[in-house]
Amino acid sequence: MTDSSRRPLAVFDLDNTLADTAHRQHFLEDRPRDWDGFFAAAPQDPPITEGVALAVASTAECEIVYLTGRPERCRRDTLDWLAAHGLPEGRVFMRGNADRRPARFTKLEILRRLAQGREVRVLVDDDELVCDDAERAGFAVVRARWAARSAALQEAQEREGRT
Repeated sequence: MTDSSRRPLAVFDLDNTLADTAHRQHFLEDRPRDWDGFFAAAPQDPPITEGVALAVASTAECEIVYLTGRPERCRRDTLDWLAAHGLPEGRVFMRGNADRRPARFTKLEILRRLAQGREVRVLVDDDELVCDDAERAGFAVVRARWAARSAALQEAQEREGRT
């Protein structure tokens, strides 16, 4: 049962939804992939104007929550990045450091958990498979198609469960 006395949630992904990862996707092109380099470069991500504007506008009606496939070890960098770019405060849900399930599984699990106690008004994410599964589960979705897609990142999200 959801608590209707509390503001609904607007759930935002980070990579390629709010943060432009184009400058660090080269770390994923070689084998083995350089995950340490990929995540170490995240603090230099430029913000994506469309995503940031939507997050800020969503605060008028919703509490903001961030749901990312980044591993827990990136929490400090992620919180610093959000603050540095003026994003609204909100809880940040990250995957466990050893969790290698595809993002569509980990994110849907967290969305369902959030929806047990609160209305989830919208999920904003760039991963088409995450969006498809969320819509099938009954969640409203905004597909963040404002950043260039990388085949290496797409494969990493689905097959390697790293972001």
